Amino acid sequence: MYAVIATGGKQYRVQVGDTLDVEKLVADDDGSVALRPLLLVDDDGSVTSGKDDLASASVKAVVLDQVKGPKLTVFKYKNKTGYRNRNGHRQPLTRIRVDGINKQ
Repeated sequence: MYAVIATGGKQYRVQVGDTLDVEKLVADDDGSVALRPLLLVDDDGSVTSGKDDLASASVKAVVLDQVKGPKLTVFKYKNKTGYRNRNGHRQPLTRIRVDGINKQ
């Protein structure tokens, strides 16, 4: 069984046991996060995508770590004016592990 979840403006296809980096999340005290699926596919191939059908469905994940993404170089340049600006950015990310997908 797998689910398609949306968090941080992006969509991810997840299964139980997957580890992935998502945009920074604020977790509970026990480090667990509940995510709402947009699409749910069962083992027999049946697809559940209705809003009413997915109202009770959830994806349980555990926060493993708060990390930073790779360094990105931002370079601004204007021709013939001598303007050059170099900047860097590292996006804060949350590493999560999917522990369960509840269809209910």
